Amino acid sequence: MSSPKFDEFLSKVMSRVKSKEAHNKIKKELNNHLQELSQSYKKRGFSQVDADEKAIQAMGNPFTIGENLNPLHKPKMDWILIVLFVIFAGISFLPLVDGIPKFSLSGTYFMGRQAIWYTLAILVIIGSLFFDYQKLKNRWIYFYAIGLLIHIYLHLFGIMANGAKKWVSLPGLMLDGTKMSLFFFFLAWAGIFNIINEIRSWKKQGLLLVLFWTPILLYMMVPDYMVSIIYFFCILGMFSFARIHKKLAINLALTNLLAGIIFFIIFYMTSRHSYFFTRLSAFINPAADSNGAGYMYTAVRKVLSEAGWFGNGLTNEFNFHLLPEAHTDFAFPYLVYSFGWAFGLVLCLILLIFISRISKNAFKTKDLYGRLIVIGGATLFAVPTTWNILMSFGVMPIIGVSLPFISYGGSAILFYAAVLGLILNVYRRKDLVEPTIADEIKN
Repeated sequence: MSSPKFDEFLSKVMSRVKSKEAHNKIKKELNNHLQELSQSYKKRGFSQVDADEKAIQAMGNPFTIGENLNPLHKPKMDWILIVLFVIFAGISFLPLVDGIPKFSLSGTYFMGRQAIWYTLAILVIIGSLFFDYQKLKNRWIYFYAIGLLIHIYLHLFGIMANGAKKWVSLPGLMLDGTKMSLFFFFLAWAGIFNIINEIRSWKKQGLLLVLFWTPILLYMMVPDYMVSIIYFFCILGMFSFARIHKKLAINLALTNLLAGIIFFIIFYMTSRHSYFFTRLSAFINPAADSNGAGYMYTAVRKVLSEAGWFGNGLTNEFNFHLLPEAHTDFAFPYLVYSFGWAFGLVLCLILLIFISRISKNAFKTKDLYGRLIVIGGATLFAVPTTWNILMSFGVMPIIGVSLPFISYGGSAILFYAAVLGLILNVYRRKDLVEPTIADEIKN
């Protein structure tokens, strides 16, 4: 219990610390130290009042302490991530310069639309920065419910485009409902993993099994196979770093492995003649259907073979009919064709720095929930980036997947902006939050 003298001392210290968010943490640490000093003086025979006075004197000038603590507890901003975001935003306009022929509209129109999306993205990032992200962790059930409600809406009212009923129509714009639900499922699972060691009964572990596989089933019903893959690896990434008790982790891994085998056997038996497996067979042997499902593999290979080290220039004779979606799924091959392999290698390096920077930031926070958000966010960037680039080289099957912050498309830009905003929020508060990870608490 804190004494009035301690409270007065702490108030003087806090008067020199500008970050209000850090006050509670600093007060708790200093109060514990004062209590320890007071107890040591009491053991030497001092009265409680004298012991408290001695403890305060031993601490030194409260105003000096506050001035020394102030720079250590300022909210931090990862400016490297911000700069990389700006670079990606600039690159995203390049595939739009010549317009999109199939829409018969000028490049100015699409560049204007992209500018609007990026303006909204900046607002989303700013809006995600200045609140206490820890307030989200106990609301996981609401986030999961919102994700489910989005899919119910898509099933009833979703707009079909390119064979997928995943679009939500709002006044003046169309949003990708699967991206929206992915964001809420991501938040839900960060909250679940934060308390997962409290789950002991088989019934609750069975519920986790249902909670994990339900979104995958929903994404396949849309269908949006790429989002289901991104979701899977996002949850797997958070699971790997959630510090789950060994026995529970083994139980969950084995039950999900068994469920996964059963799930994919049923999926294969019921969908082996679907478009997905047609694309998969084309990936294995593009020459077997070179004018059909295998055409894109041949087209991408041809585009990349004509790139050269320094490309063909931005205003080139690129045949958009040869490689459609050059502004979205195939933005990387188009940029390599226009600016060359030198540019492509630099772009890959910048993307690698961006993702590795996020991954390293995950281990700079001592809060488990914040760490899970950053790890999940890093996976949400890493999976589509890796898949998009590798499918351009024919290493991965061609599936509709955008290159984060570079491909044209408002829904994806806003989705990744929201994720980046949360990652920056966690980094900003890394020195302000109290440790919730066992090893960090000991330290």
